[in-house]
Amino acid sequence: MKIDHQLLEKTAQLARLELKDEDIPQLLESMNQILDWVEKLHELDTTEVEPLLHLIDETNTVRPDTAQNLLTREEGLANAPQKKGEFFVVPKVIEN
Repeated sequence: MKIDHQLLEKTAQLARLELKDEDIPQLLESMNQILDWVEKLHELDTTEVEPLLHLIDETNTVRPDTAQNLLTREEGLANAPQKKGEFFVVPKVIEN
């Protein structure tokens, strides 16, 4: 399959891309090269190759989700740029 000017414009429209006229020849060449490389993959004999489901055999080790008090309130507020009593002071982000 070769990509022509019309298919490139349709693809750009679907992807909501604005193409400059001077970039179109280079894009056509690049996209056709990519398709040629993909076509080369069809030449490989993969009948004895099992499908790859995961890149690595490791599994996620997840710790139990338990609530813990690792910092005291004073330690948590120690580096606050602004605080008022036992609370952080932050800019107002919602207007009335």
